[in-house]
Amino acid sequence: MPPVDIRQLRDLMRYRFKLTCFKSSEKNRLQNCLTVSNIQLGNVVSDTFGKSAQAILDKILENPSDTSFDLEPLVFKSLKKKLPELCDAIDGFITPQQAGKLKVIKGHYKDLESRKSELEELILALAAPYQQELAILQTAPGISSVFTAIGIISEIGTNMEAFPSAKHLCSWAGLTPTNNESAGKKKSVRVSKAGCYIKPLLVQCANAVVTSKKHPEIRNRYLRLKKRCGHKKAIIAIARMLLTALYHMLKNGENYNAELYKKSDLPSVDREITVEQAIIIARNQGYKIKSATA
Repeated sequence: MPPVDIRQLRDLMRYRFKLTCFKSSEKNRLQNCLTVSNIQLGNVVSDTFGKSAQAILDKILENPSDTSFDLEPLVFKSLKKKLPELCDAIDGFITPQQAGKLKVIKGHYKDLESRKSELEELILALAAPYQQELAILQTAPGISSVFTAIGIISEIGTNMEAFPSAKHLCSWAGLTPTNNESAGKKKSVRVSKAGCYIKPLLVQCANAVVTSKKHPEIRNRYLRLKKRCGHKKAIIAIARMLLTALYHMLKNGENYNAELYKKSDLPSVDREITVEQAIIIARNQGYKIKSATA
């Protein structure tokens, strides 16, 4: 059984994930309202919930029937160069119903942000006993955020003795191909549905690290795999590499280095197989079996 604190931490981190999804839904809903009203702020600004975009939207909602106001005092930094585009982007018409809906969305989004901030304070307090493990995890590529490290610990724990090997952990996290074979016919080899919380987190880290040139041992492997089997399978392979490294980091209490993902658990020296089994393995590897006297 995992420690009580880990279970509580897991529950809070999963709730934080849900709040993040709610925030994303509200962002999409606000963008949909703006599109319906022909307000194309999203085509000019990178984030409709940014400081400048929200100031413009607040000004519009003060009087939805009038969009011919001075934009310059409302925009900041580099957006000042895009004033003509912004003027064209807000040249729409917001009905009273859409204006009311936008106010509700904005209020709900702010409330979600407040609740998420309160939750994060609870999470940080609960994660205080694991500062050493969190510091180790944050040395790994793609895990710069403390909440990403907490999310990983909350799912897999800190005691790696629960997993006989890194391969067992990867299988538990749903990052290994399934073995679906019947009557000698191999069926689907997709990764399993296990690890519905840890797997997206590791995939997010993998997507972040493959775009950086700071870790060529990961990026180069991703590029090789992408040519052969596509982006999705390559990213799953990189996520599996990262989890293998994290396993050894937590097990040995050491920071990340480029050789960690290459570590593997050596098979037992006293394992035995029959000659028939060895022949089957060789054939599966593509070898043709011939007589030694041939």
